[in-house]
Order: sequence, then C-alpha cells, then structure tokens
Amino acid sequence: MLGGGSGSRVGAGVNKVYLPLAGRRVVSWSLQWAAQVEDVGTFVLVVRPEDAELAEEVLGREARGLDVRMVVGGATRHESEDAALVHLAPAVEAGDIDVIAVHDGARPLAGPAMFRSVITTARAVGGAVPALPAVGLLAVGPDGQPDRGGVREASPHRLARVQTPQAFRAKDLLGAYAAAHATGYQGTDTACSVAAYSDLQVQTVAGSRQNLKVTYPHDLLLAEQLLAAHHYRLP
Repeated sequence: MLGGGSGSRVGAGVNKVYLPLAGRRVVSWSLQWAAQVEDVGTFVLVVRPEDAELAEEVLGREARGLDVRMVVGGATRHESEDAALVHLAPAVEAGDIDVIAVHDGARPLAGPAMFRSVITTARAVGGAVPALPAVGLLAVGPDGQPDRGGVREASPHRLARVQTPQAFRAKDLLGAYAAAHATGYQGTDTACSVAAYSDLQVQTVAGSRQNLKVTYPHDLLLAEQLLAAHHYRLP
C-alpha cells in the first residue's frame, strides 16, 4: 500500500491518505477491503519519514488485528515501490508470497472484489491491472500537436485509464524492479516497469468508476457519499 502522497491539491496540511473519511482515515479503508480477501496475508504500508508517527497511530487505532509492516519510501513512486519489494524479497524467495498487489492508499473505494480479481488473474496469467475505457482524451502526434491536423477525441477502444490495485507474480516483479534499478529506470506505475523489464503477460480486468483517487476536496465528499450509498460495505 503506497502512502507517500501529499495534501496540497486537496487543500490539507497533512498527507491525504490520513485525512478523515466516514469515521476512518482514507488509507485504512483500503486495508479493510484487502483484509477481506482470503489470499491476502501480508500487508506493507509505504510511508514518508515525516508521516511515520501518524501512520503508526492510525494503524494502531484502525487496523487492529492486521500485521501491517511500515516501510519508509523514497522520493518517487517507483522508489517507494522498490522499497516495499526489497522488504518483501526474503518472503518471496522463500516461496511464502507468490503474488504481490500494489495499491495507491489514496484510492479508498477499491473493494474486496477488485483486489480478488487482480490477484486471481495475476496468479493465472502473470499480471493484472484494473482499467476503464478512456474518454475525454485527445489524440496527438509525435510533435505533441493534435493528430492529423485537427482536434479529435482518442478512441476509447484504443486507450484505457489504468487504476490500482495492480498485481503481478512476485518473483517476476522483483526481477523487473532489479533490472530497472540497474539501469536507473523509473516507471510511472508498477505496470509500466513490468512492461519495460519483464515478459509477463499483463491482463486488464474490469475497473470501476467508483474507484476514485482522492485528489481534490470534492473527492472526499464523493467518496463519503458512495460509502454511505453502499452502507459502508463494498463488494
């Protein structure tokens, strides 16, 4: 679970994953959903150094009974993912972990079914990412200008909006990040690094429009309304 964001765009003076949402902090909702999946047994929360004390307090209050290990991340998303993978490497090499799911702690509405879907698919084919058809995007040429001399919307059948959690076979994921580290490569998300440094087949699974990422103040309000509409239980 990645918890290295900030609260700048949401207008808060605290990391957005620790903002209150329907009686809990944002990140603890994701931990709650993942804990309901029978295949999930190990939890790692990647934190910023300045958030470690707050994260410990939140975990002690809202993740009782879960063995959540805290790992200090890096300056970028890729470095934070790498730190988590280094922590998990001994268990992967021992055969105790066969699939790793990486989730953005600022997405509190990815329910158990989505975690289950990516993990099951990754175990079967190699990797899985939830995705939605892309709408409202413009196709551009290599020069960064609208393609074919005019503005047109990119076909939703060719482009997709990728979400998290993303899951991959653990040993292949470790190998991809080791290779990326050796060359200084940093991907924008986990799937990007896997595509660049492994031969894993990565399959898309159904994403969800309710699987929003808390970025702006209204996202918190919408997330609370969606939770209330589902009686604070997600499938």
